[in-house]
Amino acid sequence: MIKSYVKDYQSLVELCQQLAQSKVLAIDTEFVRTRTLYPKLGLLQVSDGKNLALIDPIAIDDLSPFWQLLSDGEICKVLHACSEDLEVFLTAGNCKPVNLIDSQIMMSFLGHGLSMGYAAMIKHLTSIELDKSESRTDWTRRPLTERQLTYAQADVEYLFQVYPTILSQLEQSGWLSAAQEETQLMIERKFTAIDEDTLYRNIKMGWKLDPKQLNSLKYLTAWRYQKAKHRDLPLGFVVKDNTLMAVAKYNPSNITSMNE
Repeated sequence: MIKSYVKDYQSLVELCQQLAQSKVLAIDTEFVRTRTLYPKLGLLQVSDGKNLALIDPIAIDDLSPFWQLLSDGEICKVLHACSEDLEVFLTAGNCKPVNLIDSQIMMSFLGHGLSMGYAAMIKHLTSIELDKSESRTDWTRRPLTERQLTYAQADVEYLFQVYPTILSQLEQSGWLSAAQEETQLMIERKFTAIDEDTLYRNIKMGWKLDPKQLNSLKYLTAWRYQKAKHRDLPLGFVVKDNTLMAVAKYNPSNITSMNE
């Protein structure tokens, strides 16, 4: 297999021209979102079984050739546990993928639970133990270490290898269409605009509030989300849930009364 690190636009174009001839692509992303509302893309990984490429989005401003692959309905894209990857595609490329299937969802229809991890799946199917120690690394820092590169390559190398087995088992079980539908439902949810008027429903224990307090919570959660978007901060960095609950419940007139 040819492995490459793509860090300029022309190389990306040439890579994507080759990948466009593929029937199946294994794809993954590495990102950081510890201090931001939106994920910050640090690396793109892709393999067609012959070529395995790590694409550097820090070095390449225009990733449109890659986004075009995602929207090509003739190519099946397989990702594992791709909920956050979809957020990356939305925020970094405004790209809604077509003909994509999630191998975690596929494994769930084969009876392996709703949240089987990638390393667990690979071990189950190949007996290979993957090193996942780099999962919490800062993928936006450069240069990337050899260990990081090896970790990132494994995320698509083995996914491409095991996909035919998973697909065959799912076809035999009769659950393939259900897995495809479930993946598509997840895509639609991720690409549906957030309804700020319903965000209060995500606050735990909100049901304990009376109607007037609940209405206050509704406006408070919408306000927090707007601030988080504007400043690109996690919701909890703007105001924590328990603070929103307290304000909605007691309706303090000033900061001092909040401490009483």
